[in-house]
Amino acid sequence: MEFQEAKDLLFQKLAPSKIMALASSVNDYVMVRNVSCLIYNEAIYFKTDKNFRKTKQLYENPHVALCVGGIQVEGLATIKGLVIDEPGRQFEKLYQKYLWGSYNAYSHEEDEILVEVKPTFVELWDTDEKNKAYQIFIHFDNETVEYVPYDE
Repeated sequence: MEFQEAKDLLFQKLAPSKIMALASSVNDYVMVRNVSCLIYNEAIYFKTDKNFRKTKQLYENPHVALCVGGIQVEGLATIKGLVIDEPGRQFEKLYQKYLWGSYNAYSHEEDEILVEVKPTFVELWDTDEKNKAYQIFIHFDNETVEYVPYDE
């Protein structure tokens, strides 16, 4: 499997939105919590309150991991500013479309920041047509892929 094919598979499995577990840490203190994510521009985006503990952790240590349904994404989080300041407000439009309940319940424009996670490494578990498990390791830094059968 080539890098582009693996990357396309990853974003196909994640898009357009997922509730993902986000792990972050500072000074060996690890936190995990669910975040509502949107996937576009080959990145994972979520919003959070600028005053939350996770935001403070992300400023101190941008290395994070996200996980959902057999997909673990390690990456770097970048705080992009207020959600309403994103050019074209793409996140806000997609959030309203795909995560309407959360959009209505948690839209506090003056406090919500947009976080972008660019993958650096991905571990993807899946099964083939014969129900045999395999792993795909995607290395974004050097654009390589490893396919590892698990049941053989």
